[in-house]
Amino acid sequence: MKKKLNQLEATAICGNDISSSCLYVSALAIVYAGQYAWISLLIVAGVLYLFRGVYGEVVGALPLNGGAYNALLNTTKKSTASLAASLTVLSYMATAVISASEAVKYAYSIWSVFPVVPVTIGLLAVFMGLVIIGIGESSKVAIIIFVFHLFSLTLLCAYCILFFIENGVDILLSNFRTPIEGSVLNALFLGFSAAMLGISGFESSANYVEEQQEGVFPKTLRNMWIVVTVFNPLIAFLALAIVPMANISSNQDALLSYLGGVSGGNWLSLLIGIDAALVLSGAVLTSFVGVGGLMERMALDRILPKFMLKRNQRSSPYMIYIIFFILCVSILLVTKGNLAKLAGVYTIAFLSVMVLFGIGNMLLKINRSKLPRPERASWPGLILAISAVMVAMLGNIILNPYYLMIFAEYLIPTLFVVFFMLYRTAIFKIILVVLTYVFPDRGPLFKTLHRRTQRMLTTINKQQFVFFTKHDDVATLNKVMLYITRNEPTKILKIVAVLDKNDTIPIRLKQDIDVLNRAYPKINIQFIVEEGVFGPAKIKEFSKRWSIPTNFMFIGSPSDKFPHKIQELGEVRMIV
Repeated sequence: MKKKLNQLEATAICGNDISSSCLYVSALAIVYAGQYAWISLLIVAGVLYLFRGVYGEVVGALPLNGGAYNALLNTTKKSTASLAASLTVLSYMATAVISASEAVKYAYSIWSVFPVVPVTIGLLAVFMGLVIIGIGESSKVAIIIFVFHLFSLTLLCAYCILFFIENGVDILLSNFRTPIEGSVLNALFLGFSAAMLGISGFESSANYVEEQQEGVFPKTLRNMWIVVTVFNPLIAFLALAIVPMANISSNQDALLSYLGGVSGGNWLSLLIGIDAALVLSGAVLTSFVGVGGLMERMALDRILPKFMLKRNQRSSPYMIYIIFFILCVSILLVTKGNLAKLAGVYTIAFLSVMVLFGIGNMLLKINRSKLPRPERASWPGLILAISAVMVAMLGNIILNPYYLMIFAEYLIPTLFVVFFMLYRTAIFKIILVVLTYVFPDRGPLFKTLHRRTQRMLTTINKQQFVFFTKHDDVATLNKVMLYITRNEPTKILKIVAVLDKNDTIPIRLKQDIDVLNRAYPKINIQFIVEEGVFGPAKIKEFSKRWSIPTNFMFIGSPSDKFPHKIQELGEVRMIV
């Protein structure tokens, strides 16, 4: 049995991602909120506290990898889940670029003899190579980086506090007297909007929840919240206490390294620079590993092209990593490594994912109310959390309207690919109709194009699906048919009833299925009765016997009396 991650291991993996944000978010918040940046960061910590409940409920009810994509896939339409997946990929892309760029900039602050952008591309290429040859993210290495990072931050804060005590409050008071543009409320609003970048990585733990020991996931949320709540506001406050405002702005790219030099000398500046390069590099690796799992799931669910599932001799989906690397390099070149531009693109993508995750929680409460879960987020807390994120998104768009255009430049092509895959049967049917008008003579070219298009349609539709039922009535089964016709191109659906020795088939079930066969003539509905006990072993047996992946098998929402946990069923999807 595969060893699962304990609390420290799981926290270290996601903690490297979220805790690395303090290396740039404090400076970013000060740029927009000035002396009130630390308050903005405290407000962000409050919003994150609300999302602890949101993530706790959703992942507690659906403890499967995939984050927002998985939440929406099991509560709403596949197209909505695909939007969340696309935004998550874009979010991972910006995370990788920001982390790699900042790692190089911190190294540059120590040894300024190399060009930043080319070296950033080289760093991204190194991690692409690592994941391609099969060197995944080691939890032991993650622990070493995480512990060293927390030690470095604690040491930096201690020296900054000592410097502040020894030198008095003159710099702090001077910074607090610095005029700000507009009102204090406006400064807090803009600072909060920019500072929401500081919770990037909070969603990471949900993407590998299946690899964690039971009960560990909510602890990772708590631990990440503590790190963000303590260090992000504290570092912003200490920066304002010991460094004049003008110097903060001029050293924005490597502020913490500069703080180390001011408070402790060159050795501390060097230590922080090394720590920054390490933890930010760890965040780059997290992005590659995370996006690999997500995009592979998307390709398996037929919302990304099948060629992306190609594997090398080490069983690594190398095409996914190569495409991801190319996308990262392109956004780096478009933004020229500008942190504010990268942060703007990333923040919009990340905040969109957070909003969709909150919507997934709403749908879970409404559509899957009977599904057992260890905790429940309150409705007021959920609405406040979603509203706060939408306010932050609006603030980022107001701050940098141009960044919305950059964001759209990457989102639109991604959505084009995804939605082409989702609706390609309809598109191919339209192509067949268009061909008859373009080639009225039905010549050789028409026959070739028509044959190839028809072949692709046949390939898509031959995928079979399974729905497990026992006591469902015709109304419920009709919902199943509606879901499949709207979301999954297929010609064959197996409706399977697994009965043990004490079970009997409802009298009207076979009649109801006959009705559905007449109502949906384009789909061959096969009713299969199987003896045995429904559970993980039976699902695996069916999957092997029929060569149908478990992610193409569906169930209704189970009650708290269901003897198995959802995650034990593999990738079986709930659709009613």
